[in-house]
Amino acid sequence: MITTSSRRHSGATPTPLSGRAAAVVLAAVLIASFMELLDATIVSVAAPQIAADLGAGEAALQWTLAGYTLAVGAGLITGGRVGDQFGRRRVFLLGLGGFMLASAGCGLAPTSGALIGMRVAQGLAGGLMIPQVFGVIRASFAPEARGKALGIYGAVLGLASVAGPLLGGILTEADLLGLGWRAVFWVNVPIAIIGLIIGIRFLPESTAAGGARLDLPGAMLAAAASVLLLLPLVQGREWGWPWWGFAILASAIFVAALFLLRERRLAARGGQPILDPALLRVRAFAGGLSVSLLFFGAIGSFFLLLSLYLQLGTGRTALETGLVILPYAVGSIVTSGVGAQLAHRAGRALIVSGALVLAASQVVLLLLVRGGAAPSFWALAAPLFLGGLGLGLTAPSLINVVLAGVPGKDAGAAGGVLTTVTQLGNALGVAALGAVFFARVEGSFTGAATPLAAYGDGLTAILPWQIACYVVAAALMFLLPARAHAPHA
Repeated sequence: MITTSSRRHSGATPTPLSGRAAAVVLAAVLIASFMELLDATIVSVAAPQIAADLGAGEAALQWTLAGYTLAVGAGLITGGRVGDQFGRRRVFLLGLGGFMLASAGCGLAPTSGALIGMRVAQGLAGGLMIPQVFGVIRASFAPEARGKALGIYGAVLGLASVAGPLLGGILTEADLLGLGWRAVFWVNVPIAIIGLIIGIRFLPESTAAGGARLDLPGAMLAAAASVLLLLPLVQGREWGWPWWGFAILASAIFVAALFLLRERRLAARGGQPILDPALLRVRAFAGGLSVSLLFFGAIGSFFLLLSLYLQLGTGRTALETGLVILPYAVGSIVTSGVGAQLAHRAGRALIVSGALVLAASQVVLLLLVRGGAAPSFWALAAPLFLGGLGLGLTAPSLINVVLAGVPGKDAGAAGGVLTTVTQLGNALGVAALGAVFFARVEGSFTGAATPLAAYGDGLTAILPWQIACYVVAAALMFLLPARAHAPHA
């Protein structure tokens, strides 16, 4: 029998687990991680069916993705500290249960607005749940087992990246029980139930000694600045780009300045702000923020816009679209393990190489799409596999390379901010590049272009921007340390 204590007390740390007990606890937290990442990618392939069924416009599709990733980022801002203070087991189970209920809400959504609201709720629950995964692994596993647990965690994330587009295509195409695209959300419910059963029965409780007060005003200001930035970018075309849309955009800068001012004052009083402005003077951290915004901003919109091109432009089914995207995920798995292992010896060289390989893959894809004809599966497989190789070299190691240049006492806070910025970058990519894509598609249809030509024009409009993001990110990576931290046993 596996037994663990679920009692909570100040600064509680469970006895390190091993054997079957460790495997079961790891399974519980990995189920949650798999599900959260799956929902970041699974919706892209189902987007055309969602639009057709709910009458969702272009902005609604963008919010379906951007709202989720932005909410995950907002939850991550304080999720770790909530778990440290109130108990990681308790907060993990709360987040997992909330994610399950929000997923069911997505599956029942009668309108695009309701779907967006439920996606935001999903993201907030995910942002509350995911920080506990790392806390549970750190608190529950002995140092010699921690590295292996984190390695398995990375493999599960790779599996989720493979499963997302493919599972989205399979579920949408299969039309299980007549659910159609709604099945991509209902699939979370049985997964979450399994995670809840395991977590309630076996997950140990842990807290952090001397937990700091939550910086809720800072979190609210950061979230408000993000929404004010995204709102006019996503809705601007539907509004007709009025002057007050630009005023909202300008107000985002003002609110961001208020956020930094508050954080500076809180740090000066000896508090624990979400972002200590002093960190912005650390070259590696400031450079890492810029790299993360550019790199993940380019990736954020790619699968949604590629899926629209493949289905609405070339006439592929949802399943065929998932299969076309599969080589990208396979390429990522091939290099992600290698990249993580070599990061402590050649971290910067690896991530620069990965960004440039991604840029090269987009150049090849641009030439294919510009050809005018619908590219075959094998023609698309080569640049997508190449892009996956680049992603696997960069994404798993980027944060560790950045943190190697941050003082050890600030590494935890810096890591949390960087993870949040990757989510913000994803949302910004969906908003900004999505606006360019849809504007070009609409303009092409006005000129009586065929769907293939119109969606091809849209994709060729955003690919140069993505290429530029990867190239500039690669240049900024030279501000980062040459190596990541050596892995700990």
